[in-house]
Amino acid sequence: MIRVVHEDDDLIAVDKPPGVPCQSADPAHPDDLPHRLRLARGLAYVGVHQRLDEDTSGVILYAKRPEANAGLAAQFEGRRVDKRYEAIVTGWRGGPRRLEHQLARRGERVEVVGAGDRRGKRAITRVERVERHGERARLTIAIETGRTHQIRAQLAAEGAPIDGDLRYGGADAPRLLLHASRLALAHPIGGAPLALDAPPPPLFDAWLTGAHDPFAPHALDDALERATERRWGLAQRSDLDAFRLLDAAGDGVPGVTIDRYAGWWLVSLYDEGAAHSAAVLDAIARRGEARGVYVKRRPRQANLVGEADAALAPPEPVRGEPAPSPLAIVEDGVPYLVRLGDGLSTGLFLDQRLNRARVRASAGGARVLNLFCYTAGFTVAAALGGARESLSLDASASALARAEENLRHAGLSLDAHRLSRRDCFEALRRLAKRGERFDLVVLDPPTYSTTKKTRWASGKGWVGLARDAFAVLSPGGALLACSNDRRMTQDVFRHHVRDGAREAGVTLARLDDLARPRDFPDPRGPKALLARRA
Repeated sequence: MIRVVHEDDDLIAVDKPPGVPCQSADPAHPDDLPHRLRLARGLAYVGVHQRLDEDTSGVILYAKRPEANAGLAAQFEGRRVDKRYEAIVTGWRGGPRRLEHQLARRGERVEVVGAGDRRGKRAITRVERVERHGERARLTIAIETGRTHQIRAQLAAEGAPIDGDLRYGGADAPRLLLHASRLALAHPIGGAPLALDAPPPPLFDAWLTGAHDPFAPHALDDALERATERRWGLAQRSDLDAFRLLDAAGDGVPGVTIDRYAGWWLVSLYDEGAAHSAAVLDAIARRGEARGVYVKRRPRQANLVGEADAALAPPEPVRGEPAPSPLAIVEDGVPYLVRLGDGLSTGLFLDQRLNRARVRASAGGARVLNLFCYTAGFTVAAALGGARESLSLDASASALARAEENLRHAGLSLDAHRLSRRDCFEALRRLAKRGERFDLVVLDPPTYSTTKKTRWASGKGWVGLARDAFAVLSPGGALLACSNDRRMTQDVFRHHVRDGAREAGVTLARLDDLARPRDFPDPRGPKALLARRA
């Protein structure tokens, strides 16, 4: 829920929740704060003059009438607005100081660069420590410039990244612990002084003093509320009814994920989350939104556990009513079938939603190879996107049976879209020897894989796998490489795929990092690359 800090005929100021964007990444599905305000408050006009990072909370001001724009613009652009923040950091040394750096963007990060770097833009921040508990400190911050990620990048450069800021080396925390606490300016109509305050949430004090318990009832309720705000736009869509509701540490609840499949919720418990299943289920019950709740207890090495282990994945819901099996869902309008009570996997990996959409958008007229196809989600997307033919390979007979079911459910021909039970590593080499070529190759392997002939592990194993995949990729074709290996960074992943292209003797026209779905906020989560062969 978005709390209004101040409202009059000309202005509205709100306390922005963390996880709510200030601008929509996808104009077709707007979910930004101005859009939400228009709907919630019935506003005909919202004038934008400032932004906060998506994961930063705090006070933000909008114009309700065009007549207020000139006065606001003059103050914001003229740096006459007093902007104050609070942050919890680890590693701050010394007292108050003025930070001045040159900042430049590099990918998803902003970095401090040398004075001679033409990309650099001057950033000035004043910092004061107001409280300290052990290595953690509460800082008050005033910014004189307004650069992207300014506070986050400068504090990281000073050896005190903000807790929860994993992108800049911050400690694990329930959220990014940065909050815009005050705006002070002159009212744009009449010039009266206007001070807008939004105190940081109680979590800041609890985290600073070490009193935060992520599994306490109030903490779980707060985490679910923050997670719901982050996914507000997804929940509004009529063409999407399956997505992640809670992403473990990415949403402040370590060892717990919650996925929504139509009206049913599926809870996965890892490591420390397994000991708090009752508290998690009670928090879900307090929201009263799920028709039924399924639980899966995830072992450290799921590849060594039988999919039908009922002790880990009970076939019936632990709360509420059972879901149909199979359960029909839609993702970007594409129909799929899932089974919530059939082992550890449901039949669709939700973290690949954006990549399936990319495949659908680019598959027109293409010959597609889908490796480690599982239940053929990528194949369905490619076929509905107009792929002329496809070959989908997996070593599991049960997965391929569900793949056939998915293709038939989507009304697709099994003649044009073939399924084959084969060791993907061996099959790649045979396809290359036969001179087979594909316009689009999809690689989404498990982190570990063992067949009768092959043992494979993510990491450096990607070099050989990418090499063999590039060997069957047509000139001008595209390779989509996906990984859920949390140990491997995006940079290392990129190097492995590039090395694979080099070993295959393939020249890449480009190699692009692909964004994660917004319901998977943890940067250690799913990774994807799109390689285009020259």
